[in-house]
Amino acid sequence: MPPAAYVEKPGPRRSATRRLLLVIVLAALTFRLTATALPNFENLMGADHIHAWEPGNVAEALLAGHGFGSPFASTQPSAIMPPVYPLIVAGLFRIFGVHTAASIFAAHALNCILSALACIPVFLLARRSFGERVGWWAAWAWALSPYGIYFAAGWAWSTHLLLLCLCWLLYLAQDLERSPRLVLWSGFGLLAAFAGLTEPSILVTVPLLMVLACWRLRSDRKPWLLPGTVACLSLAAALSPWMIRNAIIFHRFIPMRDSMGLELWMGNNGYSQRWTSDQLHPLHDPRELADYNRMGELSYMDHKKQQADDYIAHHREWFVWMSLRRAVYLWTGYWSLDRAYLAMEPTDLENIPFATCLTLFALAGLILAWRQKPFEAIRYGGVLFLFPIIYYFSHPEPYHMRPLDPLILVLGCSALLAWRDRARESAAAATAAVQQA
Repeated sequence: MPPAAYVEKPGPRRSATRRLLLVIVLAALTFRLTATALPNFENLMGADHIHAWEPGNVAEALLAGHGFGSPFASTQPSAIMPPVYPLIVAGLFRIFGVHTAASIFAAHALNCILSALACIPVFLLARRSFGERVGWWAAWAWALSPYGIYFAAGWAWSTHLLLLCLCWLLYLAQDLERSPRLVLWSGFGLLAAFAGLTEPSILVTVPLLMVLACWRLRSDRKPWLLPGTVACLSLAAALSPWMIRNAIIFHRFIPMRDSMGLELWMGNNGYSQRWTSDQLHPLHDPRELADYNRMGELSYMDHKKQQADDYIAHHREWFVWMSLRRAVYLWTGYWSLDRAYLAMEPTDLENIPFATCLTLFALAGLILAWRQKPFEAIRYGGVLFLFPIIYYFSHPEPYHMRPLDPLILVLGCSALLAWRDRARESAAAATAAVQQA
């Protein structure tokens, strides 16, 4: 039976599956919540961190009645941050207080819960793609993932909400391939919109998933045009309020966010000692913040885009080289072994071999999937290729890759189990040959 048509057997086995999944989720949550108490994690109670915690700044503006204000602790309206996560933080602030110890812990705890809950779609997705053994391995791998534990416990951003959305989108995409039910397709569109309003970079993967699903339906001679249209309309309808708000306030069409000029300039201004020039960000440079307040958000972003475009136009070879370096960094953790750089990023020496091995295992899983389940390889490989592509040309951050970690682990576990099966078969064949001799 093909993985996409996996059906769990009813009765005691289903109950056992749910119980074990609950154990894995609780174990994952325990690891993550425990890690929040460890030293060296992000302390958002410090004055510097409160100033630089962009979702918190927007949430504070919302509670103050200023609407979606600037994440740069400015009084002007903004379209820099999409609305979902600041609204969630605003809810936490309303319950536990603005920038109180309780609200900051609640933000971290929420991320830990979201990260732990991802064990469920990770298991379901891996089981449907590569079988039940891979599903259990992948679920435990995510529960014990150092990246999953560290970033959930110490990074109060939308990363793990986006990760959870991406896992469910991939799982639903597998359902879309088998069923033209309009409710299912509209639900996919709504979830994709919610994910896009959390972090717009995920939207680049949605057309791929929908095209693959439509192609499979068409190949099976099932209706595909109407379901695809319904999904697109659901997606557009859910995204439109935010876009209409931006058009009304800024008198310009802004698809999701207006900060691309700043992001492009931060990675393309001649600085190359590190993967981004944080010191030039308005949150860290008083002169840049003064320019932002004086010029207004859109004019400032336009100015930064012009600066980035001018630098790229006059340093094309540098831009190509830096884009390659950024891609290598995102997939291997390697940027430089220069002492000055390692002083800024002291954990890179340990992270480089770890990140590189994860990538190699995922690549091996993709190759094996291409040989046995090519459609799964296209789905996983397409998402892994498309999701980070914008960061190659602007600037990367370590957390940019974290929503892809569950997919990387699924592919890695499938490769490890395939190799183990081959090793056992070879050992059994060798034993049989010796016995026959």
